Amino acid sequence: MSGTELDLLPALALARSAVDRAAHHRDNPQWLERAWADASTRVVRVADGRAATVGDPPVLDLGTRPDVPAAQRIFLGVDEDDVAYFAAEVADDDESFRGLREIGWSLGDRDAGLLVNAVALLNWHATHQHCPRCGATTEIAHAGHLRVCTVDGTEHYPRTDPAVIMTVVDSQDRLLLGRQATWPAGRFSTLAGFVEPGESLEHAVRREVGEEVGLVVGAVRYLGSQPWPFPSSLMLGFSAHAETVEVDRFDGEIAEARWFTRAGLRDAVGSGEMLLSPPLSIARRLIEHWYGEPITDSGEAWR
Repeated sequence: MSGTELDLLPALALARSAVDRAAHHRDNPQWLERAWADASTRVVRVADGRAATVGDPPVLDLGTRPDVPAAQRIFLGVDEDDVAYFAAEVADDDESFRGLREIGWSLGDRDAGLLVNAVALLNWHATHQHCPRCGATTEIAHAGHLRVCTVDGTEHYPRTDPAVIMTVVDSQDRLLLGRQATWPAGRFSTLAGFVEPGESLEHAVRREVGEEVGLVVGAVRYLGSQPWPFPSSLMLGFSAHAETVEVDRFDGEIAEARWFTRAGLRDAVGSGEMLLSPPLSIARRLIEHWYGEPITDSGEAWR
């Protein structure tokens, strides 16, 4: 596969699912109560963003039903066998609890989709317990997919922050990678940034590249998306054609930016000079899309 083909990124690690979210059940408390009590129901137990797992390689441990009030049971959906899935925040964890960065790549479609959904929703609940209009407390509603102000009754829905992430390629088919100022030497990745209010995705790509490395971008092409619940982003992947090549790092976010040929990238990764983003990330998949095939690193990939 060539990175110049008009194909999308396939099978992104955190963009998989095998469960129907079944939103029509969220406002049916009787159905939800019956589903919770059903012996076949499975629960994702999460503590501080880490989920209970079992086995090696690990899978989600869904067999234990924690003792939590009905309002704190987050309904995730049902599978093709009508098995219901919930998520719940628990107070204590142990060595069996693992995070998405540790196991997201190795989980199957069902478990990956469940864990991404659970972590994203629970992150939102943890940080949105007060009404942004009047400051009063909010309560969970709609099976965990809504919070309602206890004073003015306003409804607040889970937040997702769109961010663009892009491979920047010049007319010689070289790839630009950058190192953020806060990263150790050797860590390189694609450029990325949040979409600003009132901004199109294509404009966000051009603006972020201009702000971070001073390049002018022409054609922009969408390649795929992946949720990134750390805490609440949706990463929208693009390829961007650079019409200029002189790097000017004027906003301070990027400490170093380099152009790479495929041979140059292969040598830098193979020698250990460069650490790529982990396979879990859309950044790694974007780089490999340009490269044309999966990249074998030294085993010390950036985690």
